[in-house]
Amino acid sequence: MNVYLHSLGCRLNQSEIQELARQFAAAGCAVVETPGEADVCVVNTCVVTAQAERKSRHVLSALHRQNPHARVAAIGCYPTFAPERLAAAPEIAWSIPNADKERTVALVTGGEPAPATAMRPAFRTRAFVKVQEGCENHCTYCIVRYLRGPARSWPLDDVVATVRAHVAAGYREVVLTGVNLGAYGRDLGHARSLHELVAALLERTEVARLRLSSLEPWDVEPDFFGLWEDARLCRHLHLPLQSGCDATLRRMGRRNTTAAYARLVAAARAAIPDLSLTTDVMVGFPGEDAPAFEESLAFVEQMDFARLHVFPYSLRPGTAAARLAGRVPWAVCQERAARMRALGARQAAAFAQRFVGREMTVLWERRRSNGRYHGLTDTYVTVVARHTDDLCNAITRTRLVAIRGDVLEGEVIE
Repeated sequence: MNVYLHSLGCRLNQSEIQELARQFAAAGCAVVETPGEADVCVVNTCVVTAQAERKSRHVLSALHRQNPHARVAAIGCYPTFAPERLAAAPEIAWSIPNADKERTVALVTGGEPAPATAMRPAFRTRAFVKVQEGCENHCTYCIVRYLRGPARSWPLDDVVATVRAHVAAGYREVVLTGVNLGAYGRDLGHARSLHELVAALLERTEVARLRLSSLEPWDVEPDFFGLWEDARLCRHLHLPLQSGCDATLRRMGRRNTTAAYARLVAAARAAIPDLSLTTDVMVGFPGEDAPAFEESLAFVEQMDFARLHVFPYSLRPGTAAARLAGRVPWAVCQERAARMRALGARQAAAFAQRFVGREMTVLWERRRSNGRYHGLTDTYVTVVARHTDDLCNAITRTRLVAIRGDVLEGEVIE
């Protein structure tokens, strides 16, 4: 059986699709690169916003149109969110919610998933390792808590074994993911378990690079940053802000203030030279008037982020925010998003510019059709370079010589 796999949304979904690739391969299936080659197409869906929901529907329909003979499996958040809608879609052969996602291979093939081992890098040079599932925060705009269930963590020794297996298989970078990564281990009775987990992975594995996905700012203690004394821990933190206005943060149900966020960022930057700080910012949340948006914009500018993920508020049925007054017109949301994205573009370019003329290590991920290799610094800046050797999955010292937008031009020197 030929299987095509596609992931939408977060890094957690990417980690799950990598695990499915391993399981399908272990079950004797061929994981193929295009839907036209497939007998089965599996889509790990996302519905965190209305736009993500529309994109999930579009991808499912497009795959059926591209290959009408392939059976399509929709898995994850969309089947959990709208099971009746997918059940009525004739092009969907399997609708598998999050509660049954781990049985995807068994349901599609009629067999059982293979035991956990690593497969050789196929999709990326970075392995996304899921260490935690579920969320118990109460952000008023978010449905993830309902889709993913309560927080639960994988045992530390199991995560260490998984990372060792990925390193043995050839992965150079491991990215730790979870719905609420900063809450890792609390359900196991350990308040500082993420700190313990990262320290254990640095001590007990030979991973060349370890990167963390999104961390809620209230889950991070300042002494956590001492772990970055080990250069293998990538100098990149994604700390979701959502708004730079305290009144908006309170309506969002966020557990931080702008002052607390600024203090945390200052501690991180003091401990981690050249830290890449990225974030999420929402615009147009109910009740966000013009002064509140300007306050948020000014705070984002003050924080000097390396990259922004900007999105307009999206009403999600069943959330507390859906009942709030003060809905912001869509045209106003779009105008605010454009201004915030323009600021983000300027900040990303300024952050990349500081590395021009310096030498850094780059993990090369892929070669494009134009012959240029694309890779990432540990600070999450994209570098492009030409080279006669095969650089894929190699980490090289690279001189950064010029900038185009927020992408650096590099010359491999080792």
